[in-house]
Amino acid sequence: MSPRRGRRPQGQLRQSQLITTFGPGALIDLPNYSGLVSGLDHWSPAGQTEINEPRLVAKLAELLNVPGLHLRTPPIDDSDPTAPPTGITAWRFPEWFVTDVVESSASARSRLLVHRSSLQRGKYVDEDRKKRNVVPIRFVRACRRGHIGDVDWFAFVHRGSHDCRRQLWIDERGTSGDLSEVWVRCTCKLERAMTEAATLANHALGMCNGARPWLGPYAGENCGEPNRLLVRTASNAYFPQVLTVISLPERDDVVVQAVDRVWENLQYIDSTEDLATLRKLQPPVEAALSGLANDMVIEEVRSRREGGGSYADKPVKRAEIEVLLASKGEIGADVPDGTFYARALPRDRWEAPVTSAVDRVVLVHRLREVSAQLSFTRFEAITPDAEGDLELGVQPAMLGREITWLPAIENRGEGVFVAFKQDEIRHWTERADVRARGRLLMGGFDRWRSEHKQSKRAFPGLPYVMLHSLSHLVLTAVALECGYPASSIRERVYASQAGYGILIYTGSPDAEGTLGGLVQTGRNIAQYLDAALEIGRLCSNDPVCAEHNPDDEHVRRFLLGAACHGCLLIAETSCEQHNDFLDRALVVPTLCDPSAAFFLAKP
Repeated sequence: MSPRRGRRPQGQLRQSQLITTFGPGALIDLPNYSGLVSGLDHWSPAGQTEINEPRLVAKLAELLNVPGLHLRTPPIDDSDPTAPPTGITAWRFPEWFVTDVVESSASARSRLLVHRSSLQRGKYVDEDRKKRNVVPIRFVRACRRGHIGDVDWFAFVHRGSHDCRRQLWIDERGTSGDLSEVWVRCTCKLERAMTEAATLANHALGMCNGARPWLGPYAGENCGEPNRLLVRTASNAYFPQVLTVISLPERDDVVVQAVDRVWENLQYIDSTEDLATLRKLQPPVEAALSGLANDMVIEEVRSRREGGGSYADKPVKRAEIEVLLASKGEIGADVPDGTFYARALPRDRWEAPVTSAVDRVVLVHRLREVSAQLSFTRFEAITPDAEGDLELGVQPAMLGREITWLPAIENRGEGVFVAFKQDEIRHWTERADVRARGRLLMGGFDRWRSEHKQSKRAFPGLPYVMLHSLSHLVLTAVALECGYPASSIRERVYASQAGYGILIYTGSPDAEGTLGGLVQTGRNIAQYLDAALEIGRLCSNDPVCAEHNPDDEHVRRFLLGAACHGCLLIAETSCEQHNDFLDRALVVPTLCDPSAAFFLAKP
């Protein structure tokens, strides 16, 4: 494999694509080539900018056990001819190609299967000295640990090691392109169907040798997993493991210093009422806290008591929802370059029958989202848990030989946060109909776990599934009027002891993230909640959608209840769980389960 460094650029990608789609180890189709995006060791340091986000850096350093970790943006293209060269190396992959059609009949079309070493200036010259165009073969081998390589086609067609090195052919015995119609044939008359390569039981592709070609030569490691057939352009060829945080406003140093002086008196205070009483009875406490609001002091006391006083010590989402629920007024600073500024909307602006379970609505005028990729997987995605954290001990493929920095991007935008009353959620989960629905969903999850025994994914709980489903409905309703396309709006679901809520937000590296559309929808949140519930009550695929049983082994949608593309499924770039853990029956009454919904009566 040869690197593209030092040559004319062969293509361009957006910076965000190098985090979410085409990071190190990803397969990429360029106009004239097929390649494998190189590891971080082969990324040009020129054109990169460092991103400062201490909370995210602390989480990533803990996961990777790498102290002194840095976040940097992918290199940008510099049009200045005097500037140092920028760019990312792409290694040529795969090394096997197929020619254009050589033989054709009513029953099959045959193409030559050739190795890169037999090409001359990018073309194959056959026995008749005819130059034939070639394209990379669409089949490669890979394993669950992310290793990848070319299929040993000689061993495959001869069913093991063999000395035969005659010409190989790819026969397409049909027009659909299905694996059952694709055969690999040798001139020695042996042949084998590609369907056998897709079957793990017979280990047709052998065992993985631990090849990591994206890291460069001699970068392999021990593996021993069975090889699996992988289609280069398939959606399961690459899953980036990305951790995302919302930048939080810095804690007020004045508050920190004031609480330090009288911490012995404050450490057992639980409410603003108790604090007000303490300030009246003890003049030294009042003197130390002079000029500070009670809710600011209580927020600092709780932060120290629960998380050691640091956002980085808490789960990702817990720190965020604590900030969103902390203040009754403004959160953060309203400055042009601020990272976070939000205002709580007065209750009389959004109170309605449909919002009876809503505790507060927060308009997030400015937010900064920072996402960093720390690894990747193939065949199956690894998603953050309900708290936004990634599991420790997972062994995905690494982005470089020695990690000292990780690629990251930052987006700025806006959003709306809707918090729900904890008592309402708790009473809902205690209902018998809801528990019965929960057992049904757990049956599907248990079936999924039986097929993914090495996965550490846990069931997030019924409150999360309900809020996640509601989030998708609200996102769909909002996208119709807010001015943003649905694929550019994202969600963040909070469901823990710290609180319950959903954040619908958008972000962009340019000015598109500050149009104000989502903030405006927050001022009419009752209208959009009503529209969202109306969307969920009846699906265009009902009654099939409503009748779906999660543990049905024929349908094989184990992590979904009443959910399909007609009602709940949205663009995976918008969903934090890749469209898993959804069930609209937990939100609104459906044809087959009218009694487990959180919103039982139509407002």
